Amino acid sequence: MDRLDREILGILQQDARISYRDLGVCVGLSANATADRVRRMRRDGVIRGFTVIVDPAADTRGGLVVFIDLSLRQDTSNDEFERKVATLPGITEVVHVTGEYDYLVRARAADPAALDALLRRLKREAGVAQSSTRIALRAAVTHRPPGAP
Repeated sequence: MDRLDREILGILQQDARISYRDLGVCVGLSANATADRVRRMRRDGVIRGFTVIVDPAADTRGGLVVFIDLSLRQDTSNDEFERKVATLPGITEVVHVTGEYDYLVRARAADPAALDALLRRLKREAGVAQSSTRIALRAAVTHRPPGAP
């Protein structure tokens, strides 16, 4: 990855829907050269996908949003855990972290019973030894791309 690739990534992180023509103008390349770079970064796994940021106030799914700190059992590898947790319903983000715990998981559960079931599955199937769960009450600050209202 060179300076132009990093510049392209920065722009795409702010607006993934920008046209190749407009993106090329921003970085001083033709639309075709820009598209080639984006396709290469996707093929190489640098860009893993594109997503939509939903305003939490507009999210009507309801239920609980939870943050779960997890420590793995000694016999569980990071790769094993990451493969298994990716298959569990309700998991929206898994981050390998420093500190007291091994991972921070963001998840959504319909109700306390569904949260209990998720926690039990994490321990039984994904090799979790210990967990600490926090329930989100509201989003006090959310990230909005520059220029968004």
